[in-house]
Amino acid sequence: MSGKDRINIFPSRMALTGIKIRLKGAQRGHSLLKKKSDALTLRFRGVLKQIIKNKTLVGEVLKEAHFFIAESKFIAGNFGHVIVQNVEKANLKVKSAKDNVAGVQLPVFEPYTEGATGFELAGLSKGGQKIRQCSEAWAKAVKLLVELASLQTSFVTLDEVIKITNRRVNAIEHVIIPRIERTIDYITCELDERDREEFFRLKKIQNKKAILKAAAEAALTEKGYDSKAPVAEALPTSDPDVLFD
Repeated sequence: MSGKDRINIFPSRMALTGIKIRLKGAQRGHSLLKKKSDALTLRFRGVLKQIIKNKTLVGEVLKEAHFFIAESKFIAGNFGHVIVQNVEKANLKVKSAKDNVAGVQLPVFEPYTEGATGFELAGLSKGGQKIRQCSEAWAKAVKLLVELASLQTSFVTLDEVIKITNRRVNAIEHVIIPRIERTIDYITCELDERDREEFFRLKKIQNKKAILKAAAEAALTEKGYDSKAPVAEALPTSDPDVLFD
């Protein structure tokens, strides 16, 4: 096993415990990222369905709005200059908000109306109803376009985040976790090899002690001592006094 296939670490019991903790953390992170990816994918599919639905609806609404403006111009004539004179600022505005989906901040655009529309004086002589219908149709179209822009932005953001999350999930599943598992196998094999070496060393020490003991007993037997006798019997009975003989 090369060093690139595992973590470069000194094999020990403490290192094995630390690597097992890292493995549990990696598995936990993989599980959380997988759940996040599933949640984002579910929202992504919902946004995609809503985009398809809104695009079809926007086409119909714009078609209807152009038809209304053609009718209004045919009945009331060119009323654009009247609206321009009465409008000081836009009454249909857009505000931005954030939507949190599995820790991902998605921008949301919400249209709202503020102030007068500027159509109060338009169509007083003729065509007032058609002009109001035209105004409502174009306001509806703008709101749908704003909603579509919000969905498109969320779609692009979710697509990018899902790619990043899936890359992280695949990296943990196919690179990090196998590398940690190979490191655990390496440390386990090294520790087992040490245990076998220690067992062999102890057996050799025991055999060496047994050989030395047998040699000592043989030496005592040659000198006339019984190696199986008690210590008091094995010792000589007389102890000559060397100093005062």
